[in-house]
Amino acid sequence: MSMAAERVEAAGGGGDDDYTQDGTVDLHGNPVLRSKRGGWKACGFVVVYEVFERMAYYGISSNLVLYLTTKLHQGTVSSANNVTNWVGTIWMTPILGAYIADAHLGRYRTFMIASLIYLIGMSLLTLAVSVPSLKPPKCGAGTADPSCSEKASSLQLGVFFLALYILAVGTGGTKPNISTIGADQFDDHHPRERRHKLSFFNWWMFSIFFGTLFANTVLVYLQDNVGWTVGYALPTLGLAVSIAIFTAGTPFYRHKPTSGSSFARMARVIVAAARKLAVALPDDARVLHELDDEYYAKKKTTPLPYTPYLKILSKAAVKTNTTSRWSLSTVTQVEETKQILKMLPVLAITFVPAAMMAQVNTLFVKQGTTLDRRVGGGSFEIPPASLQAFVTISMLVSVVLYDRVFMPLMARATGNPRGITLLQRMGVGLVIHIAIMGIASATERHRLAVAREHGIADSKGTTIPLTIFVLLPQFVLMGVADAFLEVAKIEFFYDQAPEGMKSLGTSYAMTSLGVGNFLSSLLLSTVAHVTRRHGGGAGWIQNNLNASRLDHYYAFFAVLNCVNLVFFFLVCRLYVYNAEVSRVVDVGGSGGGGEGGGGGEVLRPKEVAMVDTNL
Repeated sequence: MSMAAERVEAAGGGGDDDYTQDGTVDLHGNPVLRSKRGGWKACGFVVVYEVFERMAYYGISSNLVLYLTTKLHQGTVSSANNVTNWVGTIWMTPILGAYIADAHLGRYRTFMIASLIYLIGMSLLTLAVSVPSLKPPKCGAGTADPSCSEKASSLQLGVFFLALYILAVGTGGTKPNISTIGADQFDDHHPRERRHKLSFFNWWMFSIFFGTLFANTVLVYLQDNVGWTVGYALPTLGLAVSIAIFTAGTPFYRHKPTSGSSFARMARVIVAAARKLAVALPDDARVLHELDDEYYAKKKTTPLPYTPYLKILSKAAVKTNTTSRWSLSTVTQVEETKQILKMLPVLAITFVPAAMMAQVNTLFVKQGTTLDRRVGGGSFEIPPASLQAFVTISMLVSVVLYDRVFMPLMARATGNPRGITLLQRMGVGLVIHIAIMGIASATERHRLAVAREHGIADSKGTTIPLTIFVLLPQFVLMGVADAFLEVAKIEFFYDQAPEGMKSLGTSYAMTSLGVGNFLSSLLLSTVAHVTRRHGGGAGWIQNNLNASRLDHYYAFFAVLNCVNLVFFFLVCRLYVYNAEVSRVVDVGGSGGGGEGGGGGEVLRPKEVAMVDTNL
């Protein structure tokens, strides 16, 4: 069917139930039929891209610390910090990508441009690990550098890290938009599609972690045993194919129109409120500035009702003699700003668990290099980074059990279609993080005891006669924690963000990972410096892990998680979920049109205006 025919059918006899009611359009701005675009059919193309993108990203990040130490000859602290600083940048650039998508190019176009930048970075990185002049010469026994002491040159480091950070720029435009594009394929105004959307984020995480599993097993093995060229070329090729597949799905996508700069709208609200600090709020919120309903009907959006929290911001909507955009905001603009700002405390409490997750592909992997990696007593050795596959497997199993068993049972008990609230689900993940660090500390204490028992505590590079699978519990539990915390975090920030700022809300989830990785770098450097200077020895973290005290470092993380959990409970007690708004007719007929009146229609919550979260 042509686009013109699609518009005729939508406008003529299709009925409201035949085309989307959430304002989604095609790339040309035309309304779209529900049967032609969106739904799981469109999400298939989106998910395929994400599988390959996860394969590319984790194919690099999972084993990056070993490339830096074995090929570029960096120390434990510098290599771990280089990994977490790069990963932190990967997760911080989505703020810029979300801004460009919401204010200028839209999600689809931003994604397409950024994915090409991503591919350029991957290609350059493959060259950096392949061309002999772009990496240090081979070292070890029988070479000119038996002790592997020759450092990489400035040119070699420059090309390698330039490729990494070009890649980071590309992910800034893909990460905040790809999951949002997927979620946009479901219309919140349609009951069946709304139900499907509840499971979308669970199955989204389930699908993309297949790519992660491939990276943590096949790609890591190829990098360790075949070569880094093959290990990086495969995900680069996969990324190129996935971009082509995503592009092929263009005729099936629904698109949300750009809504202007989220940051500019929030800035105008804050400035307008600051200018009216001395102005009193009216007793009747209906006299605050708001556009008429016809304006929102044309945009296929719903105005947001006034809420009584963060009242100081509501002063931006008080009518005065001036009507400039920097002096007067609508109630909807004020409420959008409130919804974004009130999520900041929740964002803050996710930083510590994100720092814990950074240990998986840094110190946890480095621990694995010291242990016996043989499987079943044979000659096959499991790559240390492949233990991260157990994070993926345990998360996949946990997500399925949560979606198919736990959520239906709890939904019947609580009446909440999600089973438990999103914050409660995050809280379970935080508790598991405490257990992970406690177990990691005990396991490391045991590893050090075995090293001392065999007299190799001061020997760097000597394998400890202890199977690498003693590390398995901390990897498996990290996957279980992700199934609760990470899935809930993504869904929470998307769900609680206002409609025109969904990309910004999604970027919150990624920002938490970025700040968490930078926090990990800060903590590692600080602890290493303080314990080296004041600990009466060489410090807790050394290049020789057998002489380090990672058990103390992990115990410190466990305490930090406990403190963070206390703050989380406080945030949960204060957080108020957004009202779910519907439009009903005021049968009294009072209240004319114009600003705030809306021709006799008022906004009321569908069920409950505010829901306090109690854990």
